[in-house]
Amino acid sequence: MKNFEEISRKLQIHFKNIDYLKEALTHSSFVNEHKDWPFRSNERLEFLGDAVLEFIVSDYLIKKFPSRQEGELTVIRAALTRTETLLEIARNLHLEKYILLSKGEKHLLSRESSLLADAVEALIGALYLDQGIKAAREFVEKNILGRIEFLLQKSTIKDPKSIFQERSQATVGITPVYRILSSWGPDHAKHFKAGVFWKKDLIATGEGKSKREAEIEAAKRALIKKGWV
Repeated sequence: MKNFEEISRKLQIHFKNIDYLKEALTHSSFVNEHKDWPFRSNERLEFLGDAVLEFIVSDYLIKKFPSRQEGELTVIRAALTRTETLLEIARNLHLEKYILLSKGEKHLLSRESSLLADAVEALIGALYLDQGIKAAREFVEKNILGRIEFLLQKSTIKDPKSIFQERSQATVGITPVYRILSSWGPDHAKHFKAGVFWKKDLIATGEGKSKREAEIEAAKRALIKKGWV
């Protein structure tokens, strides 16, 4: 059996209650194979950690980029919290050495496995339950938020319309088209509803105080609907 106090030291993450770390590193396959293991799988902690991570990143971005629009912030957040980013964190922490898996899952485990990304979210959830939002924030700041400048410098963060166009052309070979479906309100407080289409098929709609804002919202919802963020 693994020495979780030693794992905690290697991860440089202090836990008041080491049982939270044990649960965070317990995959469901291990629980199924070891009926006497007294802890649940990390799925509940992953669920919590996902929400905590999104809150911490959102709070940070709102304060760091006061002039950026909501659509842009959504894309930056998606880049920071996507599976590929979390996998990189998992590899840096060497979580593949520490996670508890069934014998069958161990054979399938690779450093590209999404279950390692899930374990990162579970760790965040565990830290939140163990010590509150401050400890979870420190982990996220240390391991994730420092990547923002790199992403911006490499121009890997684009607006939702650009991303949806690239994904649409690569996946279905169609360039999306935006149409204003309706507008209402007085001239000084106009409101617009836009739709993004693949030919005649409406993919998603969005609303905003300008046509561009409505189109960006439609693109963002289309990305979410297609699972591309």
